Amino acid sequence: MISLGAVAVLLVLIALGVHIAVALGLVAIGLILFAGVNIPLSLAAQAAWDGIDKYSLVAIPFFIFAGNIMSRGNLALLILDLVGCVVRWFRGGVALAVAASSVFFAAVNGSSVACAVALGPAATRLLPKEGYPQQFAAALVAVCGTLGLMIPPSLTFILIGSIVGLPVSDLFIAGIIPGLLEAVLLGLTTILVSRWKGYGGQTQPLDLPGFASRLPRTTGAMAMPILIIGSIYAGFFTSTEVSALAAIYAIVLVLLVYRTADLAAVWDTTRESVMQTGLIYGILLASSLLTVVLTRLGLATELTNFVIEYKVSAFQFLLVVNLALIVIGMFIDGVSMIVLLAPLLFPMAQAAGVNPIHFAVIMTALVEVATLTPPVGLNLFVMSRIANLPLHSIIAGVFPFYAMRVVALLLINSFPLLSLALL
Repeated sequence: MISLGAVAVLLVLIALGVHIAVALGLVAIGLILFAGVNIPLSLAAQAAWDGIDKYSLVAIPFFIFAGNIMSRGNLALLILDLVGCVVRWFRGGVALAVAASSVFFAAVNGSSVACAVALGPAATRLLPKEGYPQQFAAALVAVCGTLGLMIPPSLTFILIGSIVGLPVSDLFIAGIIPGLLEAVLLGLTTILVSRWKGYGGQTQPLDLPGFASRLPRTTGAMAMPILIIGSIYAGFFTSTEVSALAAIYAIVLVLLVYRTADLAAVWDTTRESVMQTGLIYGILLASSLLTVVLTRLGLATELTNFVIEYKVSAFQFLLVVNLALIVIGMFIDGVSMIVLLAPLLFPMAQAAGVNPIHFAVIMTALVEVATLTPPVGLNLFVMSRIANLPLHSIIAGVFPFYAMRVVALLLINSFPLLSLALL
C-alpha cells in the first residue's frame, strides 16, 4: 500500500506541474523520512550517484551534441534536395522525401525531439510550396521524429541499457530492423494519405543526373550513420566510444566540409547540449534514489512474484503493458516513463518469458507512441512551435498516422525475430 501511495503522490505532483526530477526526489525523500524505510542517508546518496556513475551514460552528451550541431548545420535542405530528385515524379513524392530524410537524422541524433527540430524548419517551408498544407507538413515531421528513438544511436536504448544492465550495443543492433520497418510503414502511410487527400500534385520528371550531381556533396553527411552503426556492428568501437567519434565528426562536417556553422555556433550548441544532458541526469539521479527505496519496500519483488504465482503468459503480460504504457505515456514524457518503469517491468518481463532485449524494443516503440499522444506528446508541442500552428491542428494532422503506429507496435510485439535477428 505504501508503494501504491507513493506512485499516486508522484502522479499528482507531475499533474501539478512539478518537474519530474523534483517530484521523484520529493517522493523518495518522503518515503525515507516518513514511511519508515530504513535507509541511511549516506547509502541513499550513494545509490542516487550510482544511477549516473555509469560508463554507458557518457554516450548521452556526445550523441546529443552531435545531433544538435548537425541540426545547426542546416543539412536538412541538402538531404531533402538529394532525395527529392528521385521521388518528385509521383504524387506524394516530396512528402516521402521528408520521411526518407528522417531516417538519416534519426541515425545521427538518437532523439525524437532533436530529429523533429532538425527536419521541421526545412520541411514546413518546402512542403507548402509543393502543394501540401502546413498542418500536414508539421504532423508528418512530428511522426518522422519518433524514428529517432528506435533507429540507433537511440538515447532511449542507452537509458534502458544503463538502468537494467543490458549491453547498449546489442540494443542498438536490435533497433535496426524495427526502425527500418517503421520507416517503410511511415513512407507507405505518407503516400496513401497524400493520395487520399490530394496533396502534392506538383510533380517533376525523375532527375537521375541531378541526383548524381548532388550525391558527392552529401557523401560526408550520409557517411555519419554508417560510421555510427557500422563501427558498433563490426565491433570496432563501443557505443560510448563511437558517440565521441560522432561528435568530433559532426564538428568537422559543419565547420570544415559544409561551412554551415562557426565556432560561436559550436559553443552555443555545447551549452545547449550540457543543459539537455543535465536534465536527463537529474531525472536519472532522482529515479535511482526512488528505485532503491521501492526495492527496500519490496515492490519489484512483489510484482515479479505475482507474475510467477499466477503464471502470467508473455501474451497477457505484453497486452497489459502495452495498454498501460499507452495511457501512462499521455501524461509523462518518455525519459520519465523509462526511468520510472524499467526497473519494475523488466524483472516481470523475464518472469513472463519475454526476452529482455525484445522487451526493450517494445518499450521503445511505446515511448515513440507517447511522443505523439496528447496532452504531453513532446513532438506535438515542438512542431506546434516550429510551424506556428495551434496544438489541436497538429493533433488532427497526426491522427491518420496513428494507424501506422499501431501496426508497427503489433508487429514488433508479435515477432521477436525482428528485434533479435541481427544479434
